[in-house]
Amino acid sequence: MPESQDGQFPVALVHEAIAASRPDETCLIYRDRRLTWREMTDRTRRLANYLISQKLGCHIERDKLAGHESGQDHLAIYLHNGNEYLESMIGSFKARVAPFNVNYRYVAAELQYLLDDAQATAIVVHSRFTPILADVLPMLPGLRVILQVADESELPLLPGATWYEDALASSHADKPAVTWSADDLYILYTGGTTGMPKGVLWRNGDANVQCFGGSRATELDAVVAEAAGTLKSLLSPPFMHGAGHWIAMRTWNQGGTIHVQSQTDRLDPDDIWSMIERERSNFLLIVGDAFGRPLLDQLAKATYDLSSLTVLLSGGAALSAPLKDEFLALLPTVLIVDGLGSSEAGGQLSHVSAGSGATTGTFPLSPENHVLSADLTHELAAGDPELGWLAKSGQLALGYLNDPEKTAHTYPVVDGVRYAVPGDRARLRSDGTVEVLGRDSVTINSGGEKIFAEEVEAAVKAHPAVYDCVVTGRPSERWGNEVVAIVRLREGQTVDDDSLRTEAERHIARYKLPKLFVYVPEILRSPSGKADYRWAKQIAVAADS
Repeated sequence: MPESQDGQFPVALVHEAIAASRPDETCLIYRDRRLTWREMTDRTRRLANYLISQKLGCHIERDKLAGHESGQDHLAIYLHNGNEYLESMIGSFKARVAPFNVNYRYVAAELQYLLDDAQATAIVVHSRFTPILADVLPMLPGLRVILQVADESELPLLPGATWYEDALASSHADKPAVTWSADDLYILYTGGTTGMPKGVLWRNGDANVQCFGGSRATELDAVVAEAAGTLKSLLSPPFMHGAGHWIAMRTWNQGGTIHVQSQTDRLDPDDIWSMIERERSNFLLIVGDAFGRPLLDQLAKATYDLSSLTVLLSGGAALSAPLKDEFLALLPTVLIVDGLGSSEAGGQLSHVSAGSGATTGTFPLSPENHVLSADLTHELAAGDPELGWLAKSGQLALGYLNDPEKTAHTYPVVDGVRYAVPGDRARLRSDGTVEVLGRDSVTINSGGEKIFAEEVEAAVKAHPAVYDCVVTGRPSERWGNEVVAIVRLREGQTVDDDSLRTEAERHIARYKLPKLFVYVPEILRSPSGKADYRWAKQIAVAADS
């Protein structure tokens, strides 16, 4: 198959072309490793050739498959952040193997479900996770290639596995003897915080533009020419979260350098600010308030030279307006960007805050983004008061792995146009601003009204004593369901329910106010900072009225 299809280029080809234009420049920094683009090319080729030697690759071409089907082997990436994670992604693309992300917080049953659902034939795993993997291997006969990355746990090699570095050393660095295709898959599993995780299938050529921010140029020389090489990105969330490896790949698509913090098993604000100071990072990715609040608290404890930082992007979860204002007060020259996207649609909307007066949940409408009617029959015009669905057209994911019904539901065809409708409810204001109210899957139907959890969370978090908040519903004889706010207070702060309600009432209608506040020492979130709504509902149901 051709390497360029309809003006699109495979991720592998783009990465190699950019690498060839700057072989001795720094590609990635992690702890004591400073890998050049030449070294990254060498390592990813070696990984690809090893996978190919294990008979992994593409077995059925895309044009013979339905959108929910795959004809490739799938490689699970079960790692903390580090060079090996991104090497595994690029190396997979170079072998025509489809990489997918694994949530390293999963217990054995969840891991088994994921690897079985994904039909994984290969896995790259940090040693610390091998005890859980060992528990489920007998139930996964199709998982036949295991590459183990050594770590601080110093656990021995899993039976049947090969050390990652030994696999690379035993392979060769010649360009893999396969023809890369923009049709080959990139698989992104959803977080599963409200239901079972689902594998979203993307053509990697589409993902390179819609998720990885790649060039839309139709000539490879032009793609390389656009890679200025000035971006230095520190990505604080786990790479296993879509926003993490999307911005990593975006950085490489611009010829930039990826900075990986030293502490990868938890959020360490001092580690993050120190690396920005030391390496002169100019771009920082966080995930909403769960990352923003600890980072701000650290700035109150210590002083750092952050003059290199120009952009702070929150992706995957909203950064509330009060925290934006705090960042802007401390870092007045930094642009605060809210990025809204989804596994199913890729990047969608963005909003830039500078100066003061930041907002939460509103975005200017951008091309290929729309608001569809509630019944998914037509597109809403600006100023229509109807609460609709945020949708995207253009280059979209193919569908969910092995699930044609969910694929048809999430990717409806309206007036001959195929859309992605990931599940966010939205209104299109008369000025063209999109007001995003949140995921329909976490709404609360109370007293006949639909209440969006994320809207109530933002209102409660506006109180200065609140460190974090997750909102859910629980059964109520009077209301059908009632709104419950799970609240973590800032250290040393005390507050009563009335005070929280009074603050929240400044931002939302009274019928949306929580009927109950539950105070907890810690709020459970995924490593990527996303709220665990299943946990929140359990807390709410178990709480005393």
